[in-house]
Amino acid sequence: MTVEPTPRQLSAMQIDALREVGNIGAGNAAIALSQMVDKKVDLSVPKASLVPLVGVPGLVGGPETTVAGVYLSIAGDCSGSILLLLEKESASSLATLMVPGEARAVPELDVVKRSALQETGSILSGAYLMALGQLTGLLFKPSVPGFAMDMAGAIIDHVLVDLASTEDYVLVVETDFMVSGVKILGHLILFPDLGMLATILERLGVPFE
Repeated sequence: MTVEPTPRQLSAMQIDALREVGNIGAGNAAIALSQMVDKKVDLSVPKASLVPLVGVPGLVGGPETTVAGVYLSIAGDCSGSILLLLEKESASSLATLMVPGEARAVPELDVVKRSALQETGSILSGAYLMALGQLTGLLFKPSVPGFAMDMAGAIIDHVLVDLASTEDYVLVVETDFMVSGVKILGHLILFPDLGMLATILERLGVPFE
């Protein structure tokens, strides 16, 4: 007889611990992005949640919604992947702000704008992983980032192909950030290999019961 795994939910203490990681990462990312674009960047208090894999595309409007994704694999003490998802309109607005000389957002992203988004995703992901490493004592080594503009479902499927074994749930850190008064909503999604999430929570002092 097969026993179905019990869906895991984060306790209030676990959410607080992960939110603290997000706060530190967001602060580091805001400084790095401000220096990169020479503009003030404000990030909101992140929201941390555990989301079923099948529910990830719904965060950005569904599996057929066109989104921009910046993807990095993770090596070191724990392995997995991390993905920044931006809705197409937010991605276009952010890219225009990141690239000097552009007066307004345009529907299509050229090579320069795609590169700017790729760099932004790398900064945000790197800042979060650095904060996670500082608080857990674990080493997280992100890869060179990849970029895709595609349907959300296709991007998620691509990430899952690269994972040897994965949890049924992913960690989602949702944060708004403002650049020159323009609000951008991003979803930073951690795809943990089996056991990675439990190891992180244990190091943060809030293990799964």
